[in-house]
Amino acid sequence: MNNFDATSLIAMETESKTSQAGVQTGASPAGIITSLESLRQHLQWAIELEHSTIPPYLCALYSIDPGRNLEAVEVISSVLVEEMLHLTLAANLLNAVGGRPRLDIPQMLPGYPRPLPHSDRSFEISLFRFSPEAIEAFLKIEQPSRTSGPPEDNNYETIGQFYQAIEQGFRELSATLGEPNVFCGNPTRQVTDQHFYSGGGRIIAVGNLATALHALEEIVEQGEGAGHAQVWDGDSDVFHPERDQVAHYYRFQELKLGRRYRRGDTPRTGPTGDPISSDWDAVRPMRTNPRTADHVVGSPIRLAQEEFNHSYCALLQRLEEAFNGAPQMLGAAIGAMYSLKAQAQALMQMPTEDGLATAGPTFEYVAPECRVSRP
Repeated sequence: MNNFDATSLIAMETESKTSQAGVQTGASPAGIITSLESLRQHLQWAIELEHSTIPPYLCALYSIDPGRNLEAVEVISSVLVEEMLHLTLAANLLNAVGGRPRLDIPQMLPGYPRPLPHSDRSFEISLFRFSPEAIEAFLKIEQPSRTSGPPEDNNYETIGQFYQAIEQGFRELSATLGEPNVFCGNPTRQVTDQHFYSGGGRIIAVGNLATALHALEEIVEQGEGAGHAQVWDGDSDVFHPERDQVAHYYRFQELKLGRRYRRGDTPRTGPTGDPISSDWDAVRPMRTNPRTADHVVGSPIRLAQEEFNHSYCALLQRLEEAFNGAPQMLGAAIGAMYSLKAQAQALMQMPTEDGLATAGPTFEYVAPECRVSRP
């Protein structure tokens, strides 16, 4: 399987200024990205940030009863596909500046609930079944930045402010060091559309300031909308090509408010288009934030959760290989999503010991040396 698209998801995320001599050091108290090493560090954070949204979106999607809540399935599937795009764009940006994307590391799966990586910790993301609580959490994740919000490279309030800081870093370093010294990475490590993508937006190969800024714009506009004043992200709806597509925040708002955005609507007016209905009962009752520690060692639920974690960490390993010079591995990585869906949905059909809920995937990290094939 070479394409990763939304329909397949239904079938089966202190530094100092550079010296005159060009010496680059750590980070300044002001938190401004002024060294190439710091830019690489922040782009690795971007990878961790984009991935952190994927397990919550997967849990909500997989908890929906088959054939039910089709509009919600389309929304969550389309957002998931684009989070994979953002993850890929962050990896392309890091590779472009000579970094090494890392995904198979404990920091990617520190456990849920958790704050957004390197944010101001104002809220925590949880693993919810599809529910009003899940939608509220997703709205907080995708919250647009204020028009007056300053760039924030750490302890950020919104994802948009974090990416503003990265954009500022790219611009200033390109001016002080020169673009060739900033974009010093191996161009063969760039992932392109031909490798796997066919969802909303497109993969951008990054090799200079213009393409870096384009990649950052793609990430931000798909999440919070264009220019703080529009709900639209500039793409066509992947499921309904005749319709324009709203950004992630406004897609989740449509589910919350039960109405679709239409042309002429703005963030101020809210959606005024066709109604959308959600059946909150047509969902598997997955326990919030499931953990393997909640179940006895060797019990069927714990064994199934451990098996899922092995599979998910193997997926992270394949993605890391793909982003580090082997883009042909993307097909195998995305193909593994099918088995993940089956494993997650099997868990969501296993009643917990108290009979009040069902189990669910825990997304806990398993070290490579501990990953073994189970009979």
